[in-house]
Amino acid sequence: MYESDREELVEILKERGIKSQSVLKAFLSVERHKFVSDAMIMHAYEDSALPIGYGQTISQPYTVAFMTEALNVRSGQSVLEIGTGSGYQAAILCAMGINVFSIERNEKLYNTTRKLLETLGYDVFTKLGDGTKGWESYAPYDGIIVTAGAPAVPNKLKDQLKIGGILVIPTGNQKSQTMQIIKKISEDRFEYIETPNFSFVPLIGKDGWKK
Repeated sequence: MYESDREELVEILKERGIKSQSVLKAFLSVERHKFVSDAMIMHAYEDSALPIGYGQTISQPYTVAFMTEALNVRSGQSVLEIGTGSGYQAAILCAMGINVFSIERNEKLYNTTRKLLETLGYDVFTKLGDGTKGWESYAPYDGIIVTAGAPAVPNKLKDQLKIGGILVIPTGNQKSQTMQIIKKISEDRFEYIETPNFSFVPLIGKDGWKK
């Protein structure tokens, strides 16, 4: 069901510049319509963000693909996700064979999504809490992906990244952000690539926006 819709979505992602075969295969296998409400199912495979309740959204597929590709991770590696949201990003990473650790601050959304991921068979380590602090217990990570817009890069996330690992995070104001792709070269040296014109819900937390 919806296989042709996923195939069409993958073609759109290719046209927009996504080249990673592991990312594209994940988009073919993960059923995005399972991560949206019944009212939104008809829009599930459009290349657009959709509301999921609680003031949150499921990100635009291109944005998910862009950020996942930027992580440059491979099967067997570990990724920390800040902002579980609908669970779609975590499912994409799981489909690539990644060990996913995901934090969500909204308790109702956390409970709903945790059950959904379990039901669909995605083995994601989930935690309810402030994502700006990271998840030190399982650090360091090969990649860290932040699915909400931050005022600045939380230092604790940089600290929890492996040397050679990549942190992908949108930073800016609460309406528009620049995507930061940050590679950890050594304990105190990082390389930055910036891509403008992204828009996310705000990252709430101690080292993010206040409520």
